[in-house]
Amino acid sequence: MSEPTFPHANRQPFSEELWDAIGPIYQAILAHPFITGLVDGALPRDAFRHFVVQDSHYLRDYARALAICAAKAPAEGDVRAFAGDAVGAIAAEQQMHGAFMADLGGSAEQAATLPVGPTTRAYSSYLLATVYGGSFLDGLAAVLPCYWIYARVGEALLERSSPDPLYRRWIATYGDEAFQSVVRRVVALADRAGDEATDAQRSRAREHFITTSRYEWMFWNAAWQQESWPI
Repeated sequence: MSEPTFPHANRQPFSEELWDAIGPIYQAILAHPFITGLVDGALPRDAFRHFVVQDSHYLRDYARALAICAAKAPAEGDVRAFAGDAVGAIAAEQQMHGAFMADLGGSAEQAATLPVGPTTRAYSSYLLATVYGGSFLDGLAAVLPCYWIYARVGEALLERSSPDPLYRRWIATYGDEAFQSVVRRVVALADRAGDEATDAQRSRAREHFITTSRYEWMFWNAAWQQESWPI
């Protein structure tokens, strides 16, 4: 018998299913020395600089991924929202990271000339392959951790802040209500899209969500290790 294609009223909201699936990953992120170093101010500047450079590279591909999500979005409002988020990702790369690089004794132009690291390349490649080749729900699940985990980390860290003004500014960016409201909108869309999906479609999308959540941990770990290509 083929799987029913109608919504299942007795299923939990898709966002709850997704977040439950990454509970241990999120706790590992909060406990990572890169994150705890932001809060206590002990994070080495070189590690933060590595993060800013790689995040600048990553956000260019993330903007492309969001643009593809916009093209596949089922509703006009969602098309506009994702297109706006794609523009916002580029703006963040140009403005926020440029300001951080200036504080770190460099520039956005200099960051653009530095190599894309192994984890950054792997993460962005997986992301782009998923949004290009998968369904709208697949792509949404793949891009969602970069929204949602940063919002939850920013929210958690905002309560503790940091003695370092540079790290305090980074925390405030993601703990800010403006960013939190954007994330709530995308999470609500995940619930709507997930409600219309079959169990098999939700399961496949959940695997993408788990994978890119793991890449989020790996991204911070790469910065902590100041990862470079081995050869």
